[in-house]
Amino acid sequence: MKTLLKNSIAVICLMVLSIAVSASRMNPPARKIKLGFIPLTDCAPLVAAKELGLFAKYGVDVELSKEASWANIRDKVLNGELDGAHCLFSMPLSVYTGIGGKAGSEMKIAMVLNNNGQAITLSKDFCGLVGYKEMNKVAAAIKDVKTKKEVTFAMTFPGGTHDIWLRNWLAAAGVNQKSVGIITIPPPQMVANMRVDNMEGFSVGEPWNGVAAAQNVGFTHIASQDIWQHHPEKALVVNSKFAAEEREDLKKVMKAIVEACKWLDNMGNRKKAASWLTKPYYVNAPLQVIEARLLGSSDLGCDLGVQKYKGDYMTFYNNGVVNTPRKSHAMWFLAQYVRFGYLKAEPSYKAIAEKLILDDLFAEVAKEMSVPVQVDMKPFKTTYDVVFDPANIDDYLKATKK
Repeated sequence: MKTLLKNSIAVICLMVLSIAVSASRMNPPARKIKLGFIPLTDCAPLVAAKELGLFAKYGVDVELSKEASWANIRDKVLNGELDGAHCLFSMPLSVYTGIGGKAGSEMKIAMVLNNNGQAITLSKDFCGLVGYKEMNKVAAAIKDVKTKKEVTFAMTFPGGTHDIWLRNWLAAAGVNQKSVGIITIPPPQMVANMRVDNMEGFSVGEPWNGVAAAQNVGFTHIASQDIWQHHPEKALVVNSKFAAEEREDLKKVMKAIVEACKWLDNMGNRKKAASWLTKPYYVNAPLQVIEARLLGSSDLGCDLGVQKYKGDYMTFYNNGVVNTPRKSHAMWFLAQYVRFGYLKAEPSYKAIAEKLILDDLFAEVAKEMSVPVQVDMKPFKTTYDVVFDPANIDDYLKATKK
């Protein structure tokens, strides 16, 4: 009887084991999804989604990978080492058109992560020559500094958002971009390079403008939202294979990030977000600088006082305004490449935007989350420029300052 009982138990155990093995084969553990980021304040949606357990909530296992430069992000997304990344909104456009990578290489824009929150910092050479938003003094200030040294400005990636803010600023100030040097420096290295006099100004995301002011290396001359209020800045950019073959997992990642964006736009949560971002494995910058500018308060430096932004500080959701990836915005950036001489001939604006922007995928996510989708393909105007109409780009290029 005991032998029979033992044999029965053994058979049952084998059956249970067999069922468990079969189930694991039918439903294998979700693979790890790897998302890259650059140490900037606007990587916050990825950080918050991780720290709040939102990726796990939506059933995806996400690993965040801190990267050294936008070129690293580009290469790793394209070769599949990263499934996606916190990325400059315009970087896939730059890469596809051959400005910032091999022409024809596809990185897909799934959603926008934030609006606003970048800036142009000038070195102490400019202190007293030009103040906050004093656009009418920029050309004379550059001319003055050029009597003593060559004037060089830095941005973070050719054709990236920071590059385009810099060139828009120069054009608005009446400065020929060819009359100054423009170099590429990774965001975390900006302050150190300015300290050793490698450049006289830079265009970058926070917290590095705030760090330069806090360390008395430079001062904040103008914020990107002063150049274009509520502009697209960083995006969730993904590998094209991941987008095509793992669409449902990508939607889960996007849902977690949308929820994180909503959480971040509750201003009462921003101190908590800053406490995460200050960590060495994320942004690794002073807590007080990250926190202040996240809350819309910028100590400009150079005895210019504190500038407080209300509503046009860095936003991540803004009642649904932020996250829709818009083809018209992509077309605007492509037009800037023609405007500033990156492209000799006009590209296929609409076709490129349709190829790289996953607006249909975002619409699915938005519908399932009851998130509004923003109207696209309408004319809009940035602060110092003429109206941009995606249906009539030729007229825009004829009228805009070079």
